[in-house]
Amino acid sequence: MISRETHGPDSRFTKAAKLFKKHGGILRTSQALKAGIHPATLYAMRGSGEIEVISRGVFRLSDIPPLGNPDLVTVAARVPNGVICLISALSFYQLTTQIPHEVHVALQRGAEEPRLDYPPVRTYRFSGEAFTAGVDIHDLDGISVSIYSPEKTLADCFKFRNKVGLDTAIEAIRFYRERRKIKADDLMRYAIICRVNKIMRPYLEAIL
Repeated sequence: MISRETHGPDSRFTKAAKLFKKHGGILRTSQALKAGIHPATLYAMRGSGEIEVISRGVFRLSDIPPLGNPDLVTVAARVPNGVICLISALSFYQLTTQIPHEVHVALQRGAEEPRLDYPPVRTYRFSGEAFTAGVDIHDLDGISVSIYSPEKTLADCFKFRNKVGLDTAIEAIRFYRERRKIKADDLMRYAIICRVNKIMRPYLEAIL
């Protein structure tokens, strides 16, 4: 027998589900509590299968379509002050043949290291304009995900070439030339911000 308390039009489950849908179907525990969902309701919904856990402290409605970008969405929900960067950003923009086995996330220097059981995350520390410049907001599965623009990502790859590989950065430049509209001013600006303009110049001159 279905309980009115949990499944009626004015039930706590129905009201909570509306709040979930308002946030793209996904909420962190702290967001749910702030939105007015009682902890008992949250855990009762989990127990009944109305919501499911996608990472520690992150819930999603079970009846919404499967996530198209589950790893990026989960990291965005768990690390709201982070920015998707480097290999993960290249993969998102289809500028690499590499398949990222971790989500690469930029954090402001001094920020707390995220604690995620899944997906695996690799963090990089950025500071000043190198962290704040070139951030694009993408709506993925109803969640706002911060990802560095293609041009900023190219500059970052040259800056962190010792970690991602110079061959990865060069491949990304080639794919960028073939697959996207070249934004020369942005490329040069981010190269200067990341202090790699001298290193990038010969590669940029080859595509501009």
